Amino acid sequence: MRKSVLLVASVTALSMLLGGCASSLTGDSYSRDEARRVQTVRMGTIESLRPVKIEGTKTPIGGGAGAIVGGVAGSGVGGGRGSVVAAVIGAVAGGLLGSAAEEGITRTQGVEITVREDDGSMRAYVQQVQENEIFRVGDRVRIMTVNGTSRVTR
Repeated sequence: MRKSVLLVASVTALSMLLGGCASSLTGDSYSRDEARRVQTVRMGTIESLRPVKIEGTKTPIGGGAGAIVGGVAGSGVGGGRGSVVAAVIGAVAGGLLGSAAEEGITRTQGVEITVREDDGSMRAYVQQVQENEIFRVGDRVRIMTVNGTSRVTR
């Protein structure tokens, strides 16, 4: 009974940790460091759009949390030396699964926006797709840059 409660608590903690790893890559999201900073604004016209996948995060949190959950689950199998072996196998498998789960959960749909800027230059920007913002070829857009991070908005 105690081990099943510990397993449920570990799975809940893993879910919360992985959910906290997700950061927004949309055009309207700013980090705390970017807030209240002067931005360079350029104007341009969208030349092309292409859907892309933005890979998920790959931090030690997913693998570590998965290893803990797997180790706890594995230690519940058998007794004595068998329990230790199962815990080690569970920790390794859980670490691999936790790492893969983190990357999968934090993976997102993106869009590559190729813009011909008013100075004649052509640049491509990749950002996360937003539900409330639809870009079309030919749209006039603003490209806002702060600290080397650029975002495209309408």
